[in-house]
Amino acid sequence: MEKEKKAKHFIQQPEYPGGPAALTKFIYANLRYPAAALEAKIEGTVLVEYDIDYKGNVVDTRVLQTLGFGCDEEAVRVVRLLKFAVGRNRGVKVLFHKKAHIRFKLPAPANIPVPAPQPATGMQVNYVYTTAKPEPAEQPKTNTYSYTVTLK
Repeated sequence: MEKEKKAKHFIQQPEYPGGPAALTKFIYANLRYPAAALEAKIEGTVLVEYDIDYKGNVVDTRVLQTLGFGCDEEAVRVVRLLKFAVGRNRGVKVLFHKKAHIRFKLPAPANIPVPAPQPATGMQVNYVYTTAKPEPAEQPKTNTYSYTVTLK
């Protein structure tokens, strides 16, 4: 009869269900670009350190690398949504520390065809001003003024 092998590590680290790929997918599926960052066209990475309790819940977050314009608050909000699976650690209640790099990248502009700029051509405006004074017994007198403005 063979002897059972002991676990490689005394404390088992928490894992996101589905692994790191699922963790990344969850973060970017729930991430909303802040309106202030969109207006200012801000891109970059926010580094968030977070603590995971023995139940797998995120209990504390700290922003280590800030970006501003609401990106830090959004990164913290998404990290707080995470739920990890923690193995049995022999009855010891352990607090785990992890870091996440959350990248904010401006969305690609919509594929709207932009009309090609037309070459500048001259523009002509005609303006005609007419005054008429009706006389009771005679032909009406008319004054006509004509202006032409050409812009190039």
